[in-house]
Amino acid sequence: MSKEITRRDFIKASAAIGIGSVLGSSLIPRITFGEEVVDIGVVKGENHLENTKRAVELLGGMKKFVPKNAKVAILANVQSSNPGTFTKPEIVRAAIQMCKQAGAGEIACISWLGEKYWKNTGLKDVVDSEDVVLAITDLKDESLFEPVSVSKGISLKEARIMKSLNDYDVLIDMPITKDHSGNKFTGTLKNLMGLNSPKSNRTFHKENWETDIDSIRHMEQCIADLNTVIHPDLCIVDATEFIITNGPFGPGKLHKPLKVIAGTDRVAIDSYCAALWGLNPKDIIAINKAHEHEIGEMDLTKMNVKEVEV
Repeated sequence: MSKEITRRDFIKASAAIGIGSVLGSSLIPRITFGEEVVDIGVVKGENHLENTKRAVELLGGMKKFVPKNAKVAILANVQSSNPGTFTKPEIVRAAIQMCKQAGAGEIACISWLGEKYWKNTGLKDVVDSEDVVLAITDLKDESLFEPVSVSKGISLKEARIMKSLNDYDVLIDMPITKDHSGNKFTGTLKNLMGLNSPKSNRTFHKENWETDIDSIRHMEQCIADLNTVIHPDLCIVDATEFIITNGPFGPGKLHKPLKVIAGTDRVAIDSYCAALWGLNPKDIIAINKAHEHEIGEMDLTKMNVKEVEV
């Protein structure tokens, strides 16, 4: 997001016409690393905390995304505690520490999943030890979710986004990439369902959504549509180890690329992550539909992917 407009100003300005009408994909920033423009930073290695910091440094550092005194919301995946199904604690810890170093005024992990999920994944320990806020929205209270028109939506015409998002200037999308029982793939695009009301999310799932191709297409189109009204400022993806079967909850077969990926283009990042375990991004409907919405670029030959192994 352009730093000339805060997230709160952004949402206020777009309340009547839909967030997607305010900022288009042309405003996705390209990051300069020295004289080199880096679109996606990838670091491979065993030290997940340091590798996360290095991946963001490849983009120019957290100060590129977090202005001094900004209020930062972090959206991690905590829906299951089985290995390879949740964002690793040290990756979230690294993001928090970088936000602090950038001068963030407030940092919160936001979710509508209860505290037990955060405890079971070890992420509550990170929140507590780093002394940041765990802001949980009661998923049963629909008044805590704000209707947002999806003006570009094909299947999804209205989202219901948690109101607390209005309180933050910066959003960091922090999924783990993994298998999904219906659409086969989870990444930055699908993780944003964690900001949408569970009741609204249920409309994504038609009968036989795991097996019927038309139902799968509907769900994937809804995911792409949702991404037209939520624009993370930064994405950091856990691709250290993740399930490639029995997703999204697991347990499942683990694949271990040992990579942390950072960038701003959700379509390009998800295309890269899908390829990590042999999936063709062209076969992932949500990636294609998001590309059609001009959310990002799925042709990685047009992107500068800077990879480092430590």
